[in-house]
Amino acid sequence: MDIDGIKIEYLGHSGFILDAGDMRMAIDPYQVVSDIKPVDLILITHEHSDHCSVKDMEKIAKKGTIVIGPAHIQSNVMKVENLEVQPIEVNDEVEFGNIKIEAVPAYNLNKYRDVESKKVFHPKSEGYFGYLIKIGNVIFYHAGDSDFIPEMQRLTGYGKKGKKLIALLPVSGMYVMDVDEAVEAASLLKPYLTIPMHYGSVVGTREDAESFVSLCTEKGIRAEILEKA
Repeated sequence: MDIDGIKIEYLGHSGFILDAGDMRMAIDPYQVVSDIKPVDLILITHEHSDHCSVKDMEKIAKKGTIVIGPAHIQSNVMKVENLEVQPIEVNDEVEFGNIKIEAVPAYNLNKYRDVESKKVFHPKSEGYFGYLIKIGNVIFYHAGDSDFIPEMQRLTGYGKKGKKLIALLPVSGMYVMDVDEAVEAASLLKPYLTIPMHYGSVVGTREDAESFVSLCTEKGIRAEILEKA
């Protein structure tokens, strides 16, 4: 898929490649099965193995590839040769040429690993995040492993500013939003396009993605499934 000259590839699960010509980046590469051209940047949302995969970073890294992510990923990333680590925190923004990358909150409200103690899989206190990636008039929002959280409210209104918001939203439930919650998020964000993710390997099925697209379409929200590269 191409949006305003930016190529988007889906790697499966929560993984994507964004290629802006002079900058090529991957987000949460996992179970990469095809030959993927090396990237300049790798963006990691948190340390869980289906998002911070050492062997998948090895497949797409080259000398000088920079990894952006929370500080707690450093020990994993340092196992890969040629990688430079640049840790950031929620609300930090970094720039690479004309590309701005901002870390935004991602956490669970009601996905419990221990219901009695109300311990969730992705607590807000851990500082996990998603990303806003701003390239010209296109803004990619990768929600990370998140529920439909109040902080998403600040992401509304980009369309009114002449921007195209591309929302990459998890749909599988259990660790992240389920289909209905993801549709709620898309309804709030009113993106130029939304693409489902976080299905088809660890949890979730293609049927989840298809249901999400169908419900978004009913609400007048442009949604599309990307086939795995």
